[in-house]
Amino acid sequence: MAGLTIKDIARICNVSISTVSRAINNDHGINSQTRERVLQVAKQFGYVPNNSARNLKMAESNTIALMSKGMNNPFFQGMYPYFQQELEKYNYEFLLHSMPEEIDEGYEAEEIAKEKRLKGMIFLGGRLDYPEAVLGNIQVPFVLCSVASAVSVNMTNMNVSSVSIDDEKEAYKVVKYLIRMGHRRIAIIAGKKHDHTVAFLRESGYRRAINESGIEMDPELIRYLDDSIPEYTEANGYATMKKLLESGTDFTAVFVISDRMATGAYKAIYDSGRKIPRDISVVGFDGIELSRYLYPSLTTVVQPVQKMVKSSVELLRAQILGDTTKKHLIYDAELSEADSVRNLL
Repeated sequence: MAGLTIKDIARICNVSISTVSRAINNDHGINSQTRERVLQVAKQFGYVPNNSARNLKMAESNTIALMSKGMNNPFFQGMYPYFQQELEKYNYEFLLHSMPEEIDEGYEAEEIAKEKRLKGMIFLGGRLDYPEAVLGNIQVPFVLCSVASAVSVNMTNMNVSSVSIDDEKEAYKVVKYLIRMGHRRIAIIAGKKHDHTVAFLRESGYRRAINESGIEMDPELIRYLDDSIPEYTEANGYATMKKLLESGTDFTAVFVISDRMATGAYKAIYDSGRKIPRDISVVGFDGIELSRYLYPSLTTVVQPVQKMVKSSVELLRAQILGDTTKKHLIYDAELSEADSVRNLL
């Protein structure tokens, strides 16, 4: 019989297709007589396994995509090796897929899952507050890691697992720390004005801390990024800080919502003839390695990267193995005090 398939063998042997597949792959979990019968029929009719199809199936079962919003973000770059390390523990292949900031990650994921025949995916950065119908179109298990909406009420009520910090709470703690150090005129270099991701949450934490402390909110101290410059970059941190300094607005401390932008802010401060922390105290966010090598070293919020990565992979693996329970893990970050903040008390 030319072109014999496992479906044909299953019909001849009066067994299921899965039984034929297990017999051909030498699975000893089936009845030995059944296995011998299947192998005999396969040999009799010259059955040749479709190795290309088998290899494709193996690729489907092993590939996990990391859907990254912000390929050049040093914080995300620091996470990639940990993801690869954790995935390799379970013999998963690691595919890094970078997405531009303006792209719709929900629909992008739907297409990539089909194109790459993925086993699962982890979203890193960006947001996912689309209707459940959109999420339902992603036909593989997935987990959100460091996605802004993961801590929102709407997201925690949705049928999706997530791992994150509470960006609003951690930003609140930063500003309360500056207030305890005697600062009252505290500026913030936030994200873009109409941002609804982590930038919005961190700005919200800033506003709550100021309001709760009875300090008058000064709109001049809230500075948004330049739309013409890539966000979360040193260049935008420099340009935004430069405008704040040139405005003549009085302040003693600034909360920069990412360490990378804080690097640019440092240069703008020094270019203006001022010193850190003598004239202006600076606090960043993320805890990237670069912050330790700035001068003076940057006080910043350190995210528990390894814990977040490990939990994301474990949640995804549980889904792949059939666990339908959805979990929302929120870790505490740590304020790492260095040399960039002056105590005014």
